[in-house]
Amino acid sequence: MNIVVLTGGISTERDVSLSSGTQIYRALKKRGHNAILLDVYLGYEKEGIDQIFSLDKEWAEDTNAVGVNNPDIEAIKALRRDPENGFFGPNVIDICRKADIVFLGLHGENGENGKIQATFDLLEIQYTGTDFVSSALSMDKALSKELFAYHGIPTPAGIHLKKDETDPKTVPFPCVVKTTCGGSSVGVYIVYNQDEYEEAKKNAFLYEDEIIVEAYIKGREFSIGVIEGIALPIIEIAPLVGFYDYKNKYQAGSTVETCPADLDQELTLGMQAIAEKVFKVLRLKTYARMDFLMDSNHKMYCLEANTLPGMTPTSLLPQEAEAMGMDFGQLCERLIQVSLNK
Repeated sequence: MNIVVLTGGISTERDVSLSSGTQIYRALKKRGHNAILLDVYLGYEKEGIDQIFSLDKEWAEDTNAVGVNNPDIEAIKALRRDPENGFFGPNVIDICRKADIVFLGLHGENGENGKIQATFDLLEIQYTGTDFVSSALSMDKALSKELFAYHGIPTPAGIHLKKDETDPKTVPFPCVVKTTCGGSSVGVYIVYNQDEYEEAKKNAFLYEDEIIVEAYIKGREFSIGVIEGIALPIIEIAPLVGFYDYKNKYQAGSTVETCPADLDQELTLGMQAIAEKVFKVLRLKTYARMDFLMDSNHKMYCLEANTLPGMTPTSLLPQEAEAMGMDFGQLCERLIQVSLNK
C-alpha cells in the first residue's frame, strides 16, 4: 500500500509525534509498504510529488528520542519558507490524496482535536483513527467529563474554568490543575495549597484559555487500549519519582510498566468494562486508549481518552498489544485495517 505517515505539527507534543511517526514509518517499510514520513506543518518542497511513493528516503532520521522539554514551536514555525499561513505545509494535501491511507502519527492540538479528521473527510482522504466528532469530544476534557457524569462513568470531581474567570467553588487540596485540551501531561500540576494553586492556574493558562481543576486521587495508575470496542490487557504505570508527567512518560527507565497489570479478575474485568463503555460514550471508532486511577479502596476513575495513542519506543498501546502476542508491525497493520473498515 501507498501510506503517508503524518507526523510533527506545532503542538506541545511535536517531539512525541516525530518519535511515534518514525517508529510507524520504519515498521511499515519493513512490512513491504511504500511508506513516506511527512511533517504535516513543514511539508515537502521538492519536485516530483507524482513519484513520491517511489522515493526510498527517510525524512526524519533523528527523531528516535523524545526531548524532556517542550519543543520550541516558534523556531519550528521559522523553518517554513512558503508564504502560506495555514497549518498544512507545502504539498501535504496533494501527497495525502495520492495515498491509499494516511497513518496519523500526530499528537495534541490539530492532530487529535478533529480538525484534520474533518478536513480529510471533506477531501475523501482515508486516515487511521476515529472521526472528527469523537476526536473533538475526547480532546476537550471538560466535554468528556460532562459525558462521563451523564453516563455514570466514574471520574474525579472537578470544575471547568475560563481565563480571568473567578472560581465558582473551591476544590479541597490537594487538587490537580490541567489544561482542557492538553496531552502528554503538559500543563498538568498537582497542588497542595493556595499559593501553589494560583501559580498552577497561571502556568496552565499560558497553554490554553480554559482549564480543569479536579480532585486529586491518590492511587495506582493504569491505561487500557481499546480496538474496535474490545479492551486490550491493562497496563499499570508506576513512576519511580513523582507522577506520570511528560518526563516519566518518555524518558526510558523513569517508570515501571507492568502488563498485564497485577489485578484480580474482578478488578480487571471491571476496569476493562469501563474502558469499553467510554469508547461507546465518546462515539469512538477504530481504536483509542483510556487512562485510569484506582484508589486504595479499589474505586476506579477514568481520567480521559486518547484518540491517537503514542507509538514511541516507551508507549503503552504497543506494550499492551505485545502482551496479546502482537508485535509493533502487526499492531500497525491492525490499526490500518480497522481504520479502512470504519
